[in-house]
Amino acid sequence: MGILDGKAAIVTGSGRGVGRGHCLHLAKNGAKVVVNDILLEEAQKVAEEIKAAGGEAIASNADIGTRAGCEALVQQCVDAFGHIDIAINNAGIVRDKTLLKLEDAEFELVLRIHVMGTFWIAQAAAKKMIEQGTGGSIINTTSGAGLQGSIGQSNYAAAKAGIAALTLNQAAELGRYGITANAIAPAA
Repeated sequence: MGILDGKAAIVTGSGRGVGRGHCLHLAKNGAKVVVNDILLEEAQKVAEEIKAAGGEAIASNADIGTRAGCEALVQQCVDAFGHIDIAINNAGIVRDKTLLKLEDAEFELVLRIHVMGTFWIAQAAAKKMIEQGTGGSIINTTSGAGLQGSIGQSNYAAAKAGIAALTLNQAAELGRYGITANAIAPAA
């Protein structure tokens, strides 16, 4: 018996690192997990690791840099496990350059993956959670760069600060539905 028995979760950017850790911890505590990574092979490795330990998991390479990809990922969880209870926004990308060298496309890409992906996943997951009437949990990933700045990472810092602010609004707006929204800041 685990504290998350019967719960279904998605974790973006979970083929390696912190995201992989989220998936393993969720599964260890009883959750069924959709392991999402743009590199399907990496997501499959984590899903297989969870299954080998007796858990339930599926792999997904839905692109969280698009609304359609985010909505598909949430629906994949519902289709596979019947519902969604937890959405962890962990996916990210870096395009490091100092402010004077940073190009628009590099700035926009980082913001799209981090901020828009977090927004799209949270919105799609919250709509499903409200429809289910079960509440749920949204966990977003920010960082020290977004809270303190980081030389050579104007785009990343802006995105992570945006996620912190977005999380505050999500918590304020979704609490009435029994949905919590929190952020973690690894290495902050």
